Amino acid sequence: MIARLRAAGCVWAEDEAALLTAAVGPPAELDAMVERRAAGEPLEQILGWAEFCGLRVLVDPGVFVPRRRSEFLVSVGAALTRERGLAEPPVIVDLCCGTGALGLAVAAEFPGAELHAADLDPAAVACARRNVEPAGGHVYAGDLFDALPDSLSGRIDVLICNAPYVPTAEIAFMPAEARDHEAPMALDGGRDGLAILRRASAGAAGWLAPGGVLLVETSERQASSMADAMTAAGLAARVHEDDESGATVVTGATAGGKTVRP
Repeated sequence: MIARLRAAGCVWAEDEAALLTAAVGPPAELDAMVERRAAGEPLEQILGWAEFCGLRVLVDPGVFVPRRRSEFLVSVGAALTRERGLAEPPVIVDLCCGTGALGLAVAAEFPGAELHAADLDPAAVACARRNVEPAGGHVYAGDLFDALPDSLSGRIDVLICNAPYVPTAEIAFMPAEARDHEAPMALDGGRDGLAILRRASAGAAGWLAPGGVLLVETSERQASSMADAMTAAGLAARVHEDDESGATVVTGATAGGKTVRP
């Protein structure tokens, strides 16, 4: 099994073999799962779950698999929220949520947090509901802010938008397991990769609470342009980088929001 996975290009063949073996019963079922993996299907979609920030997040076929580098966005969001010293648990919204993993992970840092998530892809919405609703959150279907209830306007403390940021022309160079097994709308960020993220920045201010923050992930080369878009939208932009994971996160905060610690 390990040899088959390694021959198919699986770098962590031993670890993947152990996970697949632990996930199934009859040998025939295991063989079928190994063949799916060798054919390029993401391991997480085969297993039906992904580990993210210490959580086991359900992953359905065709849904964007949460990336480990996005754990940096979670850590930045949690740290900025703690700095505010909120008197009440934060209101967290995860736009373009996919499985809902990022919103869930931030909410896990703040007991009692109010969690909302939204996506345009029906498959992602169905998957997110399986993850977010058991945690007490709410999931909506729709395009960015159009999906959210009006009651969230001006109340959001943490606004995550992990939208696609790969330029259209570069999709062809992505790993086959992403190109062939994840929804195109979860990968394609438009001509320069920032089309959806600019829209999120432009609309964020009216939804954020005073002192609330928008968090997005980009590549290192896109960070300056993304920060400019946030500044143009009236947000205080900041670029955060993590050398270990290679992740780049751009944040944009609204003014004000002094809080009283409980």
